[in-house]
Amino acid sequence: MQSLLSLYPKTSSPCNCMNLRRASRAVTQFYDDRLKPCGLTVTQLGLLRHIAGCNPPTISEVAKQIRIDRTTLNRNLKPLNEAGFIVITPGQDSRIRLITLSAAGQQAMEEGSCLWEQAQLALQDYLGDADLGKLGQLLLKLEELVP
Repeated sequence: MQSLLSLYPKTSSPCNCMNLRRASRAVTQFYDDRLKPCGLTVTQLGLLRHIAGCNPPTISEVAKQIRIDRTTLNRNLKPLNEAGFIVITPGQDSRIRLITLSAAGQQAMEEGSCLWEQAQLALQDYLGDADLGKLGQLLLKLEELVP
């Protein structure tokens, strides 16, 4: 039987965007696999951390902080709300909605943070300090393409 590597060889695309997207999917899957025991994805853990860092944030504030549109954020908040990890309440203005962590959300975030730390260390071991530092610099530079 042929190995997967011979069936699906890893070659670079001539398209830089495609290479970045493939790498992003691989890294996301790497983190998601390590976070499975706590029931969160890396995206959900990031959202819980942002919410916990504000007192309490509005949906617009969180969207601005993490640089995504409100519609996408609402779609990502829905499973967290349904799982009971967050509570969304109306603000003083009917157009404003506030997000707070529930006790279950706080616990999930703490468990996820421990698993995330392990994933961080594993990725650091895999890439090495020098390459990880270069990667961080390059990613920041690429983010600057769109202010």
